[in-house]
Amino acid sequence: MADGSVGDVHAAGAGVDLSPGARRLVRVNGRVQPGETVVVVTDPTMRRYAEAVVAAAREAGAAVTVCIIPIRDRDGQEPPPPVARAMAEAAVIFSPVRISITHTRAMRAALEAGARVCMMTAYTDAIMTSPALLETDFEAQADVCRRLGAAFTAGESVRLTSPRGTDLRFRIEGRIANVLTNIPEPGELAPVPDIEVNVVPVTGSAEGRLIFDASVPYLGIGILEEPIVCAVRDGAIVEMTGGAQADVLREHLESFADPHCFNVAELSVGLNPNARLTGEMLEDEGVMGTIHIGIGTSHTLGGEIMAPTHYDLLMWEPTIAVDGRVVQQDRQVLV
Repeated sequence: MADGSVGDVHAAGAGVDLSPGARRLVRVNGRVQPGETVVVVTDPTMRRYAEAVVAAAREAGAAVTVCIIPIRDRDGQEPPPPVARAMAEAAVIFSPVRISITHTRAMRAALEAGARVCMMTAYTDAIMTSPALLETDFEAQADVCRRLGAAFTAGESVRLTSPRGTDLRFRIEGRIANVLTNIPEPGELAPVPDIEVNVVPVTGSAEGRLIFDASVPYLGIGILEEPIVCAVRDGAIVEMTGGAQADVLREHLESFADPHCFNVAELSVGLNPNARLTGEMLEDEGVMGTIHIGIGTSHTLGGEIMAPTHYDLLMWEPTIAVDGRVVQQDRQVLV
């Protein structure tokens, strides 16, 4: 953990100017105020993005600490204890890291302590300069996010279908939806520029069939060439078939020898009107007209399951009904 120096964010990366995106992250999404404690957690592969954010946060008058961690072996691996302690004391956290630290106990502790978190997992120049980040009116989308979140929170059961043949049912009674407007309040996550609303199924309740035809923005898989078909029973994926991309995902999950890796952990609706499907996680997951199902850890989102992994699988043209009432159809939120 060190107080990082700020390099030339214009020079590296073929002359791409990262400053507008960094200022947007700091001022619009993080809403960093003078004197606030900002912690930037990064790894050696992502320092260009960290340096851009550090410069913007210092420009905003924040007290900035940079934590440079070794690149994680897998998504959900805990950051080192000194970094976890720094995160727990931060008002605002930015996390430009190659491998996600979102679904960790350290992140949960930071949120419980009141941090506002802007996640920047696997950021690229394309994301940092995308219309999804630079042009989206996050405030304007906040109202529709809250309406959909309220429908999930008040509901007891969900049915998810799609034209490809998805038909999944699960219970949500007692669950509180996570409304990720990307202008987080204390204790909230913002996977910028992804805008989403998600809800955690009651553990063990998911049953049916899932067909993913958009992307799996992890493990080098990206945009799907063939659908991934999953059978779900007692809250977990019990069969996963498809082409070579399905094999990569299934074999990776099986390598942990932990059935929780197949837990159906989350249903999430993408709500950023400027996001495009690119194969990059933080833009793909906000694409309107898609939903993603998170599998593995649900604890960070309000569930009970801790797994070695958490991955999101995307599909096109969803229809979601809560207690029999359609609340989402393709790109339209109907609440």
